[in-house]
Amino acid sequence: MDILAQLLAGFQTVLTPVNLLFALAGCVMGMVVGILPGFGPPAAMALLLPVTFVVGPVPGIIMIAAILYGSMYGGTITAVLLNVPGEPSSVATTLEGYALAKQGRGGPALVIAAAGSFVGATVGIIGMVLFAPLATAVLGLGARDYFAIGVLGLSLVVGLSGRNVLKGLVCALIGLAIGLVGLDPVLGTPRFTGGMPELFDGIDLVAVVMGLFGLSEMLIGLEQRVSKGRLTKIGRIAPTREDWRRSVGPMARGSIIGFFVGLLPGSPGTAATFFSYALERRWSKGRQQFGRGAIEGVAGPETANNSLGIATMVPMFTLGIPSSVTMAIMMGAFIVHGLTPGPLLFRDHPDVAWAIIASLFVGNVILLILNVPLIRVWLYILKIPYAVLFGIVVGLMILGAFLVTGTALNILVLLVFGVFGYVLRKLDVPLAPIALTMVLGSILEENLVRALLLSDGDVTTLVGSPFSAILLTVAALALVGAPLLSMGAKRLERRRQRIVDMGGLPTGAVATLDAADLADADPSDRSSTDRPTPTASKGE
Repeated sequence: MDILAQLLAGFQTVLTPVNLLFALAGCVMGMVVGILPGFGPPAAMALLLPVTFVVGPVPGIIMIAAILYGSMYGGTITAVLLNVPGEPSSVATTLEGYALAKQGRGGPALVIAAAGSFVGATVGIIGMVLFAPLATAVLGLGARDYFAIGVLGLSLVVGLSGRNVLKGLVCALIGLAIGLVGLDPVLGTPRFTGGMPELFDGIDLVAVVMGLFGLSEMLIGLEQRVSKGRLTKIGRIAPTREDWRRSVGPMARGSIIGFFVGLLPGSPGTAATFFSYALERRWSKGRQQFGRGAIEGVAGPETANNSLGIATMVPMFTLGIPSSVTMAIMMGAFIVHGLTPGPLLFRDHPDVAWAIIASLFVGNVILLILNVPLIRVWLYILKIPYAVLFGIVVGLMILGAFLVTGTALNILVLLVFGVFGYVLRKLDVPLAPIALTMVLGSILEENLVRALLLSDGDVTTLVGSPFSAILLTVAALALVGAPLLSMGAKRLERRRQRIVDMGGLPTGAVATLDAADLADADPSDRSSTDRPTPTASKGE
């Protein structure tokens, strides 16, 4: 009952004109981000981090969160109408959505996608509310337990690195090294500052994140000059009664799949959406329509995608562990305002925690209202020349980096890490571990020092409680098991490639299907002219 009262108090905070305005702005910007190729949610969230200093933590974080789930539907619009997935997680939607659009049924596909997005997000938010008591349950933990939580968070580097485990670990060390710059948390002496007082507070997280994920993505997009594709006719908007009947089951299954996959560290959206697609392809009574325009192939993946997006927030809100790069950026927004995500947030700032959770409900209602009527408006954004967009966004990044600290050093940090991120992307090196370890590094160091001081330097205290021992064991297993999983993934990739060579599925789509779906990949199910061509992945 206490949770319900706090949630209602959160709604009272969100339903003020100012917070509603920022929720609306975040939803609109998120949809724009999802539509534009080469500019993903991490870049947009990083770009707007400086804005939170002006408007305050609650409206600022509400806006940043709205960008995340708004971008998910924005990518759906181009996936259905242009066969260009605006987000990597929208690749599965192109398989059936574009086929429906070519039949003149793009409108019903988008309405079903909007309804599925709302259902999936609602289920994810309800699950998040139910998991909220976990935060208060761990309030009695000590420094060694929080250190173990930090180590477990660092093991997420494995999940965020994909198959590049070694590269991911190197980037994790880079992130930790960046986090060491500044004053020692115990002695208060400068470390790696080069005698520059501007670095006593450390290298600014906002400038680093904007450079790594914002500027580097813009440079990649400017280099690639992504083609926009050809717009299909939207046709009738309203789905038929049969469309709704066939979509109910996929929405229910997709919401469950997305939520539980989202709880896993480093789970990409493509995993949940293709898992849902594979399940519907196997269970649907009209499976002969798959590849030619099956509405189930839109309803299931879109629902899973939005449920997963909300579920990724659960580890951060309950334990203070960011499970993805977008969550690491959002966690950075909390930290720069002196807020600690996790159990301390619910204890010390429950009004902020529950206001943000309530904003997820409100934001998804706003998206449901905006989605369909403004479809044609969103598509005009695709006509903006990328060079113009590049100049505007980079200018805003430089201005934002300067306003955070008021020093030119931050602009230099932005440019240096932008070029650094661009080089790493060209070398296929994951950037997410750098952001993750920068955010977790200070928390890890602080609790390690505190635990050792309390135990007079006895290292065994780190495994002195069952909770810390279990978490450290899980983290060790994750690191040791990563090479084995990588070998298995390579074998699975060879099987997938054989299906591609047979002409059964498009390369971009098959690359993310799970092993269970391979048995169902029948080359005769799809004609070669119906295969979508997904664009390159955006962001981490």
